[in-house]
Amino acid sequence: MNPKLLRGLKRLADYKSESRRLSKQIARIVTLLVGCSLICAAVFVATPPVASMPQASGSAPSVPRHAAIVATTVAILKETSEIRELAILRPVKSGAQSRSEIERMIVRNLDEQTTPVEMHATELALKKLGLAPPEFEYRSFVVKLLTEQVAGYYDPKAQRFYLADWIDLEGQKPVMAHELTHALQDQHFNLSRFEKWPKGDSDAELAAHALIEGDATLAMTLYMAKNPLVALAFIRSLGSSNMATEQFSQAPRAIRESLVFPYEQGSEWATRVYKQGGWAAVSQAFAKLPQSSEQILHPEKYFAYEVPVKVALPDVRPLLGVGWKRLDYDVNGEWSLYLILDQFLNASAESRRAVAGWAGDRYALYEGSKPGEALIVQLTAWDTQSDAREFFDAYAKRTWRRYPKAEATEITSTGDKKPANAAAQSPVRERHEWQTTEGRVVLELQGSRVLIMEGIPENVDAKALVKASWQ
Repeated sequence: MNPKLLRGLKRLADYKSESRRLSKQIARIVTLLVGCSLICAAVFVATPPVASMPQASGSAPSVPRHAAIVATTVAILKETSEIRELAILRPVKSGAQSRSEIERMIVRNLDEQTTPVEMHATELALKKLGLAPPEFEYRSFVVKLLTEQVAGYYDPKAQRFYLADWIDLEGQKPVMAHELTHALQDQHFNLSRFEKWPKGDSDAELAAHALIEGDATLAMTLYMAKNPLVALAFIRSLGSSNMATEQFSQAPRAIRESLVFPYEQGSEWATRVYKQGGWAAVSQAFAKLPQSSEQILHPEKYFAYEVPVKVALPDVRPLLGVGWKRLDYDVNGEWSLYLILDQFLNASAESRRAVAGWAGDRYALYEGSKPGEALIVQLTAWDTQSDAREFFDAYAKRTWRRYPKAEATEITSTGDKKPANAAAQSPVRERHEWQTTEGRVVLELQGSRVLIMEGIPENVDAKALVKASWQ
């Protein structure tokens, strides 16, 4: 799975301070916003979408409406600046856009920032890992999802905030606080630098996105706590909006949860950083970026700045034969590995434990010349041999459930026996192999690393492929 695209589309804990506590009701409403409006980030790095509202005509916004948006932007920007403790370096332009204008923007930016090959690679990986059904069409689904949800955004390129012309202005002030936090971030930290993320480390990109969105969601939460009447108007606007959520509800679980990640886990992370060092610590994170989803999920690892292990995979195309091509080469990270496991284990606590010792990984996606022919190779590194064994066992269990008609062709395992002193033992080597209707699957444990191959063709020497991947 390519977390880069899921990130691109891809619940606050109660906020506590000496002077105030965010009510559980407000926290739930913020969660509702997060769950139902996660789309604009697909188009701009730092643009959380706004909850969808009933559509109006595509006519240009009226002069009074435009003037009201401009005036409200000035007022909320000032208050958000005080809450977030970031000075206003320049005014933020604002305006309204019609539904058709926003839809055109979505498709244009999607086409500019995502190539057909990247879209195809994500769709193929989702299907190969069992995270989406065989008939799933990724690009068309994403376009539907975007057009269903988006209703406003901050554009770092134009340095301008847009609100949909059918949005109730009073009820959307908290969302404006969120968006204008992005404007302040952009003025101080240059959000445009996140648009050209180096290829091959999407997990680090996801972590940076969680910083951006978590920061803005926390600022929005404090704005709502400071303005309870505005928060109530926001709640009423959500209750009367008839928000469209059909596409979001129909999205495969991996897509839904990856869309939520930067807002939910990001805000929890930002809250931990804020409690430790205030807004100054959150601002400092833009210079000392979180480097992995592991650091977002476990803030203590960010504070210790536990750097991920760099993992490399050789290109195995020469062993696959004519017609094979490598479509993707990237990092899944702890979060995506959790989703891959829990899609079939369906036991969140067990899946989280199995990936909690993540140290690094690398995956490669290959496609053959025959329709649906795909191979995924994953090499994962773990903090200890015990952590690697726990993931190995969990992935084996997941594989049995992923391929219910699988036939085990080789099993070398010590079962559930775990040494009392894992660090002192010699490196463990264990191997599982299955024959499935979608090609052979190999799972191999060597010390603190686990190699996974899914979709090995019949005419390929699996042992040679495994040996080459370990080099």
